[in-house]
Amino acid sequence: MQADSYAVDHYENFPVASVLLPPAMRRPIHIVYRFARSADDFADEGERTSAERLALLDAYRQELRRIEAGAQPNTQLFVDLRNEVIMPHRVPVQLFVDLLDAFSQDVVKTRYADFDEVLDYSRRSANPVGRIVLHVAGLADAQRLRQSDDICSALQLINFWQDVAIDWKKDRVYLPQCDLASYGVTEAQIAQGEVNDAWRALLGFQVNRSRAMLMRGAPLGRTLPGRLGLEIRLTVQGGNGILRRIEQVGFDVFNQRPALRKRDWPGLLLRALFAR
Repeated sequence: MQADSYAVDHYENFPVASVLLPPAMRRPIHIVYRFARSADDFADEGERTSAERLALLDAYRQELRRIEAGAQPNTQLFVDLRNEVIMPHRVPVQLFVDLLDAFSQDVVKTRYADFDEVLDYSRRSANPVGRIVLHVAGLADAQRLRQSDDICSALQLINFWQDVAIDWKKDRVYLPQCDLASYGVTEAQIAQGEVNDAWRALLGFQVNRSRAMLMRGAPLGRTLPGRLGLEIRLTVQGGNGILRRIEQVGFDVFNQRPALRKRDWPGLLLRALFAR
């Protein structure tokens, strides 16, 4: 999250892209970022039809299948991915396939019945990134993978609550339909940007649930060594900072996007340095 502004704005779920990253990890993680950013563009950017978006994502899948089969990829991005990420660090190819599946889902699915459906999306859209980072670091044990999943899923959820209005313009609603019904909030209310007690209760519930998940994963930053541990602690502080901002604006995510500002980062860095 302490990434350059383009990285943060463009691909919210890439949690490790800053100067804090250990130098030996920067090149492979940058390659992974290029893969994720370009695939995300296929799903979201430009004026392509749904069929065109899905075809571009499927072309990426074909490249991953070539790598799995031991064949030469056709594009330089996938040559780099194979030679500098997947093979030397034994990163499972399925993690990249999961990311593509999530991007493809964004093309065709715009509503989620319940929280389990949202979490399943997050499992594929966000969790692979943290797992890839741990594999590249050589630190992918079972406990760290679970903690990374909690952090990455929480960051994905936080991005959803932060971007309700932006996603609505894309005809996407990530708030679970069962929660909308339970709190008496309608999609018409989202369209109008109406903030009332029912909306504040609904989004407050989502914020608390996301924070609990983020805190479950937070010990990861205290067990990882050096710069990587600091990076993860800062990522957690950044996610929690956005949740606080959502609360500070009274859950009105329609008239302003609750985001961190440059002046927020020094304080977050201090918290990350002294987190226990």
